[in-house]
Amino acid sequence: MDNQTKAWLFDILNAVMEIESYFIDISKDFSSYKNDLRTRRAVERNIEIIGEALNRILTNNPSIDITNARKIVDTRNRIIHGYDSVSDEIIWGIVINHLPVLETEVQNLLGE
Repeated sequence: MDNQTKAWLFDILNAVMEIESYFIDISKDFSSYKNDLRTRRAVERNIEIIGEALNRILTNNPSIDITNARKIVDTRNRIIHGYDSVSDEIIWGIVINHLPVLETEVQNLLGE
């Protein structure tokens, strides 16, 4: 794996860890998330970073296997271009269900 791909993987890992850090001082439940505009925007921004890094990885090294990579890139595009149709429920589902899987996969790739 080339150094640029590793750098993008580290960007993804850092963004996932940053999202996790938002829930140190607040409860990690949907109602807390939904009622905190700053946390919602910060999570969305980090998902944008994750999606952009994944897009670059897919373009540069399509053999990298990350679950739902294309869907993550599509979510990034929706947040940026369809900001008025972003669903808090979908973003929350990503945080709870998909980011832990992504974190594990990225750590495994970086450990190779």
